[in-house]
Amino acid sequence: MMKKLNVIKAGRLSYNDALTLQLKTQRDRQENRINDTIIFVEHPPVLTTGRRDQSHNILVDPAEVGAELVKTNRGGEVTYHGPGQIVGYVILDFEAYGKGIKAFVSDLEEVFIRLLKDDYSIEAYRDIKHRGVWVKDAKITAVGLAVSHGVTMHGFAFNVNPDLSHFDWIVPCGIHDKAVTSLEKLTGRKMNMDVVMEQVLNSFKNVFSYDIS
Repeated sequence: MMKKLNVIKAGRLSYNDALTLQLKTQRDRQENRINDTIIFVEHPPVLTTGRRDQSHNILVDPAEVGAELVKTNRGGEVTYHGPGQIVGYVILDFEAYGKGIKAFVSDLEEVFIRLLKDDYSIEAYRDIKHRGVWVKDAKITAVGLAVSHGVTMHGFAFNVNPDLSHFDWIVPCGIHDKAVTSLEKLTGRKMNMDVVMEQVLNSFKNVFSYDIS
């Protein structure tokens, strides 16, 4: 039997407003009031860090470039979120998922590897050393997560039409010798965000064996 998935399309939200929504949704899932849920958002420019100090990987004063700086409880290092990027927060019953953290991250990566191949004929891959989704030597999707009381939060950030120069504000994910790319750069055209979001949802549903409720 296919599992049910709730979908929340929250539009553009500040990182902290989206975090409030994530935490509420996570509590609802922990208390079994809702099904597994994916929250789609687009953020104003924001730099987020994981649990470790990341000051050495932040190359600008965020306030001077009009970006927020937020420390989170996810794994990983510093990441940029901004307009033109599809961010997906995955609120999932991890025990029911039935596999480990590495498998969960691998499945999230698979969502975009399949999408890029099936919808755009772009060959993408995962790198066990540097998690996320890569095309040639450039990252197109970042992945990070946390688990609390058996339910996940955080998820992925997929570069569709972002201003790639904003990634110069940081050392993305602490990796000095690799670039960042986007669907717009790879295809040579501006993408319709709503269309791409539906492609992400369809691929996510297929990889994780969900029905849409």
